[in-house]
Amino acid sequence: MDTEVGNRERSRPELLEISDLIVDFDPVTMARRPVVQAEVVERFRKVGDPRAARIVDAMPSSGGVLDPDAVDRLLIRVHCEMQRLSEEFQHGQRVSELLHAMLAAFQQCEIPTPYRIVDIGCGTGYVIRWLAARGEFGPDVELIGVDYNEALVQEALRLSAAERLDCRFEVVNAFAMDQPATVFLSTGVLHHFQGGGLAEFLREHDQVGTQAFAHYDFQPSPLARPGAWAFHYIRMREPLSCHDGVISARRAHDATTLVNAARQPSFACGMYGTHVWKLPIPRVFHTLMGMRPEVIDAFRHTLGRRSGRLGPLA
Repeated sequence: MDTEVGNRERSRPELLEISDLIVDFDPVTMARRPVVQAEVVERFRKVGDPRAARIVDAMPSSGGVLDPDAVDRLLIRVHCEMQRLSEEFQHGQRVSELLHAMLAAFQQCEIPTPYRIVDIGCGTGYVIRWLAARGEFGPDVELIGVDYNEALVQEALRLSAAERLDCRFEVVNAFAMDQPATVFLSTGVLHHFQGGGLAEFLREHDQVGTQAFAHYDFQPSPLARPGAWAFHYIRMREPLSCHDGVISARRAHDATTLVNAARQPSFACGMYGTHVWKLPIPRVFHTLMGMRPEVIDAFRHTLGRRSGRLGPLA
């Protein structure tokens, strides 16, 4: 199976997102590195994506280096458009429902509080802000968003202050926090990890105190690519949003790839919410989730009528 997956990966044309290449951060120090515009443009030309090359070539630069302030302003606008996508699909409500079932299971299993919910790659913090505003969590739950990009984190802080929300945002590596997460979340992050990088990312979840994870990402299906194209070109205004939105759907991992990459002794892993109700209609997002084996029975109970959305766990 691993050989087959590897062969599929090698046979695919390389699909690159603009947002991945116009910023560069040191994962240890969080320091920002300069990005040479011509190198990014050439990389897109080499993979046969002239449209992305033109978008990057038109970005402001100085001395051949992309202007970091202009890039940050662009990324904030893009995340505003991404928030509209999350609102359209009621993503905050979906995350909240799953989290409440998880936390109720933790309580049944007498896992001590506080429960720290950490959103990896939070961007401008929509999910955490939604949970703080409408999730109805108690004082024993901490809502934290983390991202490498300081500009996005500052925007998340500005918005949460304006909305008077009880949550926080940090520029930090999620796996190097002083206090570990109880639950890791992410939205639209997994497809950024290709090849062995996906399994490496998921292995890092096994830290002291981490009880579960739930990663939401695009679900591959025959409708995913034309659907992503139609939605982004109708609803988005930024060329980068339109480009990366379609590429994201094309790069998304199928359920088998996700579960195989996540499989490890410390967690029981599987997919959640792959279909609309019990119909053979794929959801736009599916969820890779993992949980400590000793909590699984309680979690199935606390899911209640939604337990049918949980696939086999391995």
